[in-house]
Amino acid sequence: MSENCTHDCSSCGENCPSRSQNPADFIEKLNPKSRVNKTIGIVSGKGGVGKSLVTSLLAVTARRAGLDTAVLDADVTGPSIPKVFGLSGMAESTEEAVLPMKTATGIDVMSINLLLDDVTAPVVWRGPVIASVVKQFWQDVIWSHEDIMFIDMPPGTGDVPLTVFQSIPLDGIVVVTSPQELVGMIVEKAVNMARMMNIPVLGIVENMSYVTCPDCGRKIYPFGESHVKELAAKHGIGVCASLPIDPIVAMLSDEGKIEAVQMDGLEDIFAAIKALPDNYKK
Repeated sequence: MSENCTHDCSSCGENCPSRSQNPADFIEKLNPKSRVNKTIGIVSGKGGVGKSLVTSLLAVTARRAGLDTAVLDADVTGPSIPKVFGLSGMAESTEEAVLPMKTATGIDVMSINLLLDDVTAPVVWRGPVIASVVKQFWQDVIWSHEDIMFIDMPPGTGDVPLTVFQSIPLDGIVVVTSPQELVGMIVEKAVNMARMMNIPVLGIVENMSYVTCPDCGRKIYPFGESHVKELAAKHGIGVCASLPIDPIVAMLSDEGKIEAVQMDGLEDIFAAIKALPDNYKK
């Protein structure tokens, strides 16, 4: 593959050495004992916008709807999923595979922090090694029966997001952003990357959009008025959501009690995910 490859085969000449490869050739197979229906990537153009929070809240929403739900934490260098779900210790394994750890309500989770003796130790690995770990989470973990899997992606458009896009059969992605105009510009990179890889963008979530006054209930926009609807319309994305800054959510997340959070705002995004056709992987 050329180092200048855009991964968009429609733009290649006939002599491109990678053109003859079908994109499906890169897809990794699940463990034979796994069964996963819908896979949804949660992405962001940059870090610090609340991508892991949105991943967790969508997983909680799916579980409350009665769906068998999983979270694959692909943010290997910044794994926060176990913390917000109150998970600790080492994941169990058999001679054949690794077993995901279950949350209090039964969500299956796999993260690098469930495989490390010291969760505070930094993961100082190069991109190809991290990408290999993410593929192993897909291949070597027994996801026994999952109606829906949310994949918490690392931020940006580098090695690991590209590995997920190419190696795991995603049914769609949700893009997470924050209200600053600069972040909106970076979001376009994530949207364009997904479309380059022919993966549907199901919606945009603007996190930290506003604060609700505890006295009068008025919405206050500390970063300026929301532009998420304009951003979604610009890219032809039909569903968007705005989430508030909520100290109770922050407290419950820090305490590992994300499953106790009661927050509106993601209903339309979740409806778009549920409306996707079944696509069982093997």
